[in-house]
Amino acid sequence: MSTAPLLQSAPGKRIALPTRVEPKVFFANERTFLSWLNFTVILGGLAVGLLNFGDRVGRISAGMFTLVAMATMGYALVTYHWRAAAIRKRGSGPYDDRFGPTMLCIFLLAAVVVNFVLRMAQ
Repeated sequence: MSTAPLLQSAPGKRIALPTRVEPKVFFANERTFLSWLNFTVILGGLAVGLLNFGDRVGRISAGMFTLVAMATMGYALVTYHWRAAAIRKRGSGPYDDRFGPTMLCIFLLAAVVVNFVLRMAQ
């Protein structure tokens, strides 16, 4: 039996070891994307309900909720593709999302406040 190390390299030369990405990482990214899309479909359903059964204020609110839903869909798609590319390239960067949920809450709060103010002014 040899006492030499398993991986030897010349001085100044780096050894490239393959890293394995688990399939659950890809599925977690896809699951997060589908969760965001599920929320946007629910928000779009709310907008369609306001559009069909609402008055003038309901149509304005439906437009705002539709814009928030479409922006959220776009953001989810961009984030999904960014994470998929980073996982494929075996990037070590942080994959958490601090910007998206915060902005979604701010936009939803703004839409609800505008709906409330318009309803009270009517």
